[in-house]
Amino acid sequence: MGIEKMADVARDLGIWVDEDSPDCQTARKNADAITSEIQDILEYKESALPLQGQIWKELTRLEKEELRLKKVGSENIETYKGKLKLEKKKLRKKQNSRKMSKAMTRFIEAISIPGIQRCYFLKWMRMNLDNVSREKLFDLGEQYKEKCKNSDNKEEIKEIEQQLSNSSLGTEHFFREMGQIYEASLSLAVTDPARQQLQHLPKLCAELMLAGFPLELVDGEASNIPLRWVTDVLSQLNDMVSPKNKILVVTVLGVQSTGKSTLLNTMFGVQFAVSSGRCTRGAFMLLIKINEDVRKDLNCDFMVIIDTEGLKSQELAQLDNSYEHDNELATLVVGLSDITIINIAMENSAEMKDILQIVVHAFLRMKEVGKRKPKCQFVHQNVSDVAAHDKNRRDRKLLLEQLNEMTQAAAKIEKKEKYSSFTDVMEYSPDTGNWYIPGLWNGNPPMAPVNAGYSEAVYELKKNIIHILRTCGSSANNISEFTEWMKSLWTAVKHENFIFSFRNSLVADEYMKLCTQINKWEWDFKKEMYTWVTQAETRISNFGTAADKSNKSDMRELLISLKSKALTELLNGEQKLLGNLKQYFKETGGNVYLVEGHKQQFENSAKSLRGEMERSVNNQLTAASDIRKGRTELDNIQENQTKELEGRVIALISECRKTNVKMTEEELVKEFDKMWTKTVNELSGSKMKVEDIFDSVSHRLRANLSTKGGHANYMLNQNSLKQCGVKSTAEGLFKRLAGLFSAQSHTKAVQQAASDSIIAACSQIVSEIKKKKSDYCDAYIEEILNTIDEKLQNNPIVGKDITFEVSLKQHICGDAAIRFQEMHEDFIRENDPHRRLSENKETFCSRFKDVFYNVDQRQKKAEEFTDRCLKPAVEDFVNRSLGPDIIGEMKTSQPFSTRMSLQYSLLLDLTSKDDFKEYQSFICSYETYVKEWILDKIVERFSNGTTMFEDKHLQSCIRSINNAIQKAKTEKSDNVKSFVEVVCQELGDKLVIDQKALGAFNILNNANQEQFANRLTECVKEMELTLRDKKTDIQTQLQNLDVNPQNELFKTLIGCGKACPFCRAPCEAGGTAHTEHFASLHRPEGLAGSYWFKSEKLTIDICSSSVSSDNRFGHSFLNDEWQWHPYKDYKDMHPDWMIQPDASLEASDYWKYVMAKYNEQFAEAFHFKPADIPAAWIEITREQAEESLKVSFHIK
Repeated sequence: MGIEKMADVARDLGIWVDEDSPDCQTARKNADAITSEIQDILEYKESALPLQGQIWKELTRLEKEELRLKKVGSENIETYKGKLKLEKKKLRKKQNSRKMSKAMTRFIEAISIPGIQRCYFLKWMRMNLDNVSREKLFDLGEQYKEKCKNSDNKEEIKEIEQQLSNSSLGTEHFFREMGQIYEASLSLAVTDPARQQLQHLPKLCAELMLAGFPLELVDGEASNIPLRWVTDVLSQLNDMVSPKNKILVVTVLGVQSTGKSTLLNTMFGVQFAVSSGRCTRGAFMLLIKINEDVRKDLNCDFMVIIDTEGLKSQELAQLDNSYEHDNELATLVVGLSDITIINIAMENSAEMKDILQIVVHAFLRMKEVGKRKPKCQFVHQNVSDVAAHDKNRRDRKLLLEQLNEMTQAAAKIEKKEKYSSFTDVMEYSPDTGNWYIPGLWNGNPPMAPVNAGYSEAVYELKKNIIHILRTCGSSANNISEFTEWMKSLWTAVKHENFIFSFRNSLVADEYMKLCTQINKWEWDFKKEMYTWVTQAETRISNFGTAADKSNKSDMRELLISLKSKALTELLNGEQKLLGNLKQYFKETGGNVYLVEGHKQQFENSAKSLRGEMERSVNNQLTAASDIRKGRTELDNIQENQTKELEGRVIALISECRKTNVKMTEEELVKEFDKMWTKTVNELSGSKMKVEDIFDSVSHRLRANLSTKGGHANYMLNQNSLKQCGVKSTAEGLFKRLAGLFSAQSHTKAVQQAASDSIIAACSQIVSEIKKKKSDYCDAYIEEILNTIDEKLQNNPIVGKDITFEVSLKQHICGDAAIRFQEMHEDFIRENDPHRRLSENKETFCSRFKDVFYNVDQRQKKAEEFTDRCLKPAVEDFVNRSLGPDIIGEMKTSQPFSTRMSLQYSLLLDLTSKDDFKEYQSFICSYETYVKEWILDKIVERFSNGTTMFEDKHLQSCIRSINNAIQKAKTEKSDNVKSFVEVVCQELGDKLVIDQKALGAFNILNNANQEQFANRLTECVKEMELTLRDKKTDIQTQLQNLDVNPQNELFKTLIGCGKACPFCRAPCEAGGTAHTEHFASLHRPEGLAGSYWFKSEKLTIDICSSSVSSDNRFGHSFLNDEWQWHPYKDYKDMHPDWMIQPDASLEASDYWKYVMAKYNEQFAEAFHFKPADIPAAWIEITREQAEESLKVSFHIK
């Protein structure tokens, strides 16, 4: 009696039968309506499910070809990729032209009905389709047996095998068609009704996953993942379950027909298809909700079970790419899994070796791309002896030996010979990683009873897996992260070289987070040091004055002390930075482990930053010390002259009073002029010597080039610095240097850009120094020479040419020497003792009359001290403090958080400007462009001023001044001079009081100390109001700041300064000590001036495409002949660069759009012919270009 006829008996016995339910009956009716039309499976699939057939397989081929470029031949890569893109468009158009079949319409309508009816429908569909397939497969199986009896029937056997493969039909084919319908609709316009009507399909599938139905992850027939379909289904699923969306993944891999699906069904109570004759194709994922009591232990909300098709399947055995197919599948599912169950059969040693190599290869790839050591369990099925674990110790040892052997083989294929044993790539113990499970049946099915030992062994295995998952539960991904990981894995799998091609968006996101944190910590470190250096420079500037609080006998002793303290501060800052980094990697949440490989790089960067800041701080302290020494000499001359004059003025007053005749003001002035002229003539011999700055600069230049050999010394002897320093433009220098370049080394524009950039950077340093209006010191030229060395080191085009280096340094140092000589002479002129005396004549005369007539000076003196001493010092303090505040504020905005964010913002801004000149400036004068862009952003941000920061520092100064005045009052000073000395000393750590102004203030000062103090307090209040109301535009403010925000932001965000050796895209790697450079987005090489020699047309090759091809590139050092190298082996020439292949055809759409739009202008600018632009590039819109930017820089 059949099961269906038994339903009548059940009804008689009062047993509830599902088929009596109206929902079940309606569902069966709907299922029958679809399956009753199936006569011939192959024909039915072509008519009712057409989109998953040949079109989908052709799309799969194109997707892999666009990344592997196997058939590009001699055709230009970008032109070829453009053709592939157009072919894909045509195929999608062809899919959209097909009207949805009646069967698919019914299927979608049936699964759209909510509740139990939908579940009944899918059960009926599955049973009906199994029945249809079973009949067809049985007939083909019988034919196959007959043909196999005769080995001459190879072609017929192959044809039957193909029919066996194609005759499978299940619900997965209907869902696969649904996915293709949805993906095809995405190529339509967003507003197209046909597209809008299908937007609900991913949600339908997500609901079914929650109900326990599997989702086809990998289409086993096309060997592809419909990425947009699967991504959108998982996105809908994530939305439905958030925030409870954390998952752990278990996968099974093994040989075909070894009971993998049965094992999962038994272990987790699921229902993967296990019907006789129908093996799993591809990979299916199924969601299991975790109970509340277990959720806390596992730290996840769902378990994802992935069932895969058997490796080394008979259907694929005849295909040339069967190993590749198995490798792709194994790599994907191992990459997605937290634990992998590997079904193996010890009895077939040869087959087992093949399986192990595939699996081990997958594990090695995961290890290499940064996934935590995968976990696996080997399961040996159909083992009859219950004591097998104890008796198979020798077999486990043999297995480990084979695993080690396979690891070495896989490592050799991937060129990663550092892995020699299986435990190098994953956590594995032969004793705990092997399970022996008896057969499912006691005897031969179908009449044999089920073996209870099977379930017991599977239960023990399940308990062990749950235990393992508990240990890795803390790193469970959420569904969104799983989706991103899947996309990254599959994109890399589609390349031939997985490890080389792997780009994980989760890693990129985590790297961006880490860089953001590192930038914040580094800035905190720098800001602390800026504050410390400001205080140290203040102490140096006040050395030897009334404000000196150092207790040091000479400047050298103070300088040594400060440098020692600076080192302590720097080491503490370094340790704090390293501590933050260590703590960051200790965190268990998120995906921190994905960037574990960068930890050492950032540790080195922290040490490098400390070293760089140590040099900078020492230079600043030395410069401040040298300047103070120069000023001390001037101050001593002025002090002696002032004392002499003051004595003579007092003597004159005494003489005038002795006459007993009331003198008029005119007579007093006349007597004063006589005395002044006589005294000044006697004192005019005190002058400062004008130094020859060219000698100092030349000495430093020779020291810098002393290791460069005889040719450098010869060039230095040929031209004096004065000859080289004739003020000329960078273009003028380039004309003189043009002959130094190899004609083939690079284009003229790129050569000129190299020298322009270095000259502009050094010129700006000189301009910044001249703004200080101080005297010259050798630390200034050392800073310039260090800057040139750094930039030459980062520029492989010209950096190794000694002739170019010497000529460039001579030009820059010569020009700097001229400007420094001017600065030095201006300083001598400005501070000439005779000039200072002349400036003070009016002051002396006014005080002479006040003292003679006994005029009260309290008000005048308080106002003078406030206006000439305190006010400039307060303004100077605010200017010294304002720079770091502006930098800190700018760093809170997204463009200034990381180098990648800066690149994204720059490129997006360029599209909004839509101006060729802007693009040309960005490409050819990158550093200059970025500096100007940063300045524009600062001006834009602070267009309304920096009042919030100024007020903070102003209030701080006023508090300090008032406290100093109060302290001076309590000291009970004898006179105003000693009162002011107390005030200055109290302010010695904060403000630098100008000694010239203070000296003038002290001349003939006879004000009442108490009255002066009271009036001074009032003047300070008035000064505060005046400064608070003072409005200065941001442009003017920036010119007066001690720390230049534009330069500091630029130095932080420009990074190492390296550029891609092919397309000149700037490096975006975080830190300063990274050993490998990368760029998120590469450009057509024609935008860097590359061209074809024969046609003189700009090239359109993009290095991120070329590295996947068999193309070759020319390479030469200056003045050498060119040699040709495969792009795939670019690391032989450029080992410090990582150029990852494009993840898709759209990856470089931004620069393709730019080159297509401005092709003629770029050609004219570089003096070549326009490039041959592929048709696909011309079709790229600005919106598509901007969208590709988001993808490239992982902007959500």
